[in-house]
Amino acid sequence: MFWYDLLVFIHAVSAMVSIGPFFVLIPMLRKLHTAEGPLKASFLDSFHFVVRLSKHTGHVLVGSGLLLMWLGGWPWDTPWILGTFAVLVASLVFMARAFSPTIRKLRQEGSDRAPLLRKLTRSLYIYLTVLFIMLWMMITKPQFAFLTS
Repeated sequence: MFWYDLLVFIHAVSAMVSIGPFFVLIPMLRKLHTAEGPLKASFLDSFHFVVRLSKHTGHVLVGSGLLLMWLGGWPWDTPWILGTFAVLVASLVFMARAFSPTIRKLRQEGSDRAPLLRKLTRSLYIYLTVLFIMLWMMITKPQFAFLTS
């Protein structure tokens, strides 16, 4: 059981690391409205770092989750696992389109900052909501009766 418990710990820590840093970005988004020059660049670099960190910890999260499924004997057709994977795929598609292109546009001189920051803010809150839905499914393991009847 030591290895299974260690994997549960790794899985939980990778979930925290993939979600937690996004909360630092909330106050940073407000400051981006007026930041210029090197300060603006450092905020955008921080935003880009958090997105990359989340991607890489997401790899650990998925890998450890698959190992936990295998070691724990969870079948693929378990409703909360299917739901988590469906939300995961949606979040990957969303993340690829939501953050990096907008950050690139914000780096360009003369870009209209206000609509880009609104888009980035909306994307951040949507992504956090999606992450919390996945976290909820992994913790509560709902059976989704409509899928099992």
